[in-house]
Amino acid sequence: MDAEELAGRWREMSPGEREEAYSPSSCIGGDYAPFLAAYRDRSAAARAGVAGWLEHSYGPSPSQCLDLFMPVDADGPVPLLVFIHGGYWQELSKDDSSFAAPAWVDRGVAFAALDYTLAPEVSLAEIVAECRRAVSWLYENAADLGVDERRIVVAGSSAGAHLAAMVAIPGWQWTAGCSGSLVAGTVLISGIFDLEPLGGTPIAEPLCLTDRDLTDLSPARLQLGNFPPSTVCWGEVETDEFKSQSRDFAARLDEAGTPCTSFEVSGRNHFDVVFELADPGSLTGMEVASMLEQPREA
Repeated sequence: MDAEELAGRWREMSPGEREEAYSPSSCIGGDYAPFLAAYRDRSAAARAGVAGWLEHSYGPSPSQCLDLFMPVDADGPVPLLVFIHGGYWQELSKDDSSFAAPAWVDRGVAFAALDYTLAPEVSLAEIVAECRRAVSWLYENAADLGVDERRIVVAGSSAGAHLAAMVAIPGWQWTAGCSGSLVAGTVLISGIFDLEPLGGTPIAEPLCLTDRDLTDLSPARLQLGNFPPSTVCWGEVETDEFKSQSRDFAARLDEAGTPCTSFEVSGRNHFDVVFELADPGSLTGMEVASMLEQPREA
């Protein structure tokens, strides 16, 4: 599936139609505040209930930090699930992102919730660079942290799925001084993988996107050879464009030879489908557990 085929569906839409097609709250009556409150409240409960967690800095900016939740009395290095939050690259934080930590820590898995600087304070290119720096930091410090560097899985929801994919894209790691892929797998939930449809809409204005960014920062338009094994999923109650973004990216991964499982989660919408990540018994949770058991190839 080439870039023109990816682009074809939305080109007949006006900017206003595209804005609605990429407004996930349009499927739930427009009010997504209760879901944001649930992220915040469940994450606060996680920080209160998990003894072994600390905040770490991966860069000099106050927003360049992460919360790392570790199993207590772990016997040797443990696998790590990294979560990157959504919010259209413009809202939320790590403080809203640790709701899944208890479920995984209880199963002997470390959990990291990343912070990054939000737009419009920085460009999307800078946000991608920060997330890459954060995962690089976890990889480079894995031994000291008690993490198995071969079993790092990166998950993200919505804009966070885009960022998780950009972390997993092969190539940049060598430039950063890392020897090959840092990631054993990705879990991409209701993501945006082709940015071009956002151009010319109010969604894109705070992101400082250039024409080149629309290609260079779109995972669906990049070379996907050696992309790590992945799960791509989305909610039943989503706009057609969000569903298409996930289906198309899963197809691109298949074409590139990446082991990829893709599925729609019944009854879930764009905002609550991420709670599947907090349930190891869900299909999403079982996919995560399977990835965490498979060490990254050297």
